Amino acid sequence: MNTDTENDPQPQIIAAGDDDTTNSAHENGNDNPTTTAATSTAAEASESTPAAEVTVEPEKMQKENGSGAPFLIDTAASAKINDDATQDTKGAEEEETAATDNNKTEEAKVEEEESKPIIKKVVPPLPLDWTKMAECNEEDIAPVDQIRYPWDVMDIPLPPDQSETQFLIVGTAGQKITRMGSNLCDYVSKNLTHLVLRSHLIRTMEGISKLKHLELLELYDNMIDEIGDLSSGELVDNGEEEDDGLPATNLRVLDISYNVIRDMNPVSQCRNLQELYIAQNKIKSIRGIGQLTQLRKIDLGANRIRVMEEEELSGLINLEELWLGKNKIEHIGGISKLTKLRRLDVQSNRLTSIENLEGQVDTLEELYLAHNGIDVEGAKCPTGLALPFKQLNTIDMSRNRLTDTSPFAHLTSLNELWISGNDIKTFDDVEYIRSLVELDGVYLEYNLVASDFEYRKKLVEIVPNLTQIDATMVGGIAQHGYLTGGGSGDNLLERMRQMQDQVIRKAEAETEASVSKDDNDE
Repeated sequence: MNTDTENDPQPQIIAAGDDDTTNSAHENGNDNPTTTAATSTAAEASESTPAAEVTVEPEKMQKENGSGAPFLIDTAASAKINDDATQDTKGAEEEETAATDNNKTEEAKVEEEESKPIIKKVVPPLPLDWTKMAECNEEDIAPVDQIRYPWDVMDIPLPPDQSETQFLIVGTAGQKITRMGSNLCDYVSKNLTHLVLRSHLIRTMEGISKLKHLELLELYDNMIDEIGDLSSGELVDNGEEEDDGLPATNLRVLDISYNVIRDMNPVSQCRNLQELYIAQNKIKSIRGIGQLTQLRKIDLGANRIRVMEEEELSGLINLEELWLGKNKIEHIGGISKLTKLRRLDVQSNRLTSIENLEGQVDTLEELYLAHNGIDVEGAKCPTGLALPFKQLNTIDMSRNRLTDTSPFAHLTSLNELWISGNDIKTFDDVEYIRSLVELDGVYLEYNLVASDFEYRKKLVEIVPNLTQIDATMVGGIAQHGYLTGGGSGDNLLERMRQMQDQVIRKAEAETEASVSKDDNDE
């Protein structure tokens, strides 16, 4: 072997050769000859025997080298690996020993703890009163959750006086009814014509169906969410349900404003209704009134209505007042057949024009359109204010977009004109109302023209018959005879001076009398 090979440690593989060679090497007890012989034998075997015939006996080699590996690798790297493995083995053994010691220590501690005498501590019982539900007084319950019937807030004699025709309870603090009671008829006269339960906390309409003579029902300012119990639907002898329609068909006035009603269709049962008030609810569409031909007044203000339904409104041939303020209406419509309409209120909506008023030319007296977006052109629509209204005496178009008064120039029957809060800037823009000889009150405040120093004087020059400008009388209250004695303002001042002189003289006389009395006493 050459020098390079000797100096470079190479793994020496001990392969299985002839049994005799291997055994003789062990018998000699000489390690080096054995290695050399084994090496030479392996070399000879590799030269003379094919690779397939070279066999390795892993089990025998494992038994001989005792390392668990089938081959003996004799290098520095293998030595390091063996050392690491040995250290790992030792570390594992040490950890196992330590764990065993810890277990023994823990066991010793447990035995020591168990050997100690047990000391029992007596814990006093906990006060459990705080865990119990406190008794709830009526004052602690929210008013809306309390149960109060009409006879709980009012002394009602029993049996009820059948001659009574009116029953009225107005809610006050701490005395608000929450339930009408299905047996209400047991506490009121069966001949009742007027039932008023105003400003309570009632959620459900009940106990009404047996009040056959009811003409007026007012449940204003409650928490009712559904119109109901307006007819009895009683059973007759044959077992079938018979609905005589009472008291619905007998009702003349129904006021359920300021509630939370969403559907007004049940009012269709009230065929003879004359006045209907459902303001300040949550109604989105007009329903159930198409056949109520006796209606004279309807208030649907402060709801969520967007369309004036012609199908529902056209049948109200006797309607005189229609109040639709504070909704979401964009166009006036559906009223062409309402030829008896005297008052129309569509203020605080989304109007930009005045139209479809042909059917009211001869009857309309008051028109309320404040708080919309109507400009001059929108007011002059051919089917709107351009029509020759004969009875129109009051127009309220405050808070719109008017820039002059030209839409009103031909309405000679006007008595009051409310156009405050618009965009009228000069007296030339006001000049159009000079022809309104019947006009005695005008509101122009919150327009730019009202900031003129001689605003009131110039306005009177344009309309000489004015008795009121904005909220102030023209010429003072004395000129209009609101103080006793009549006369002019100068006469009034003279009388006031005379009264003042009289008071002064009386005081002086009393003072002199008091001084004289003191002198006499001395």
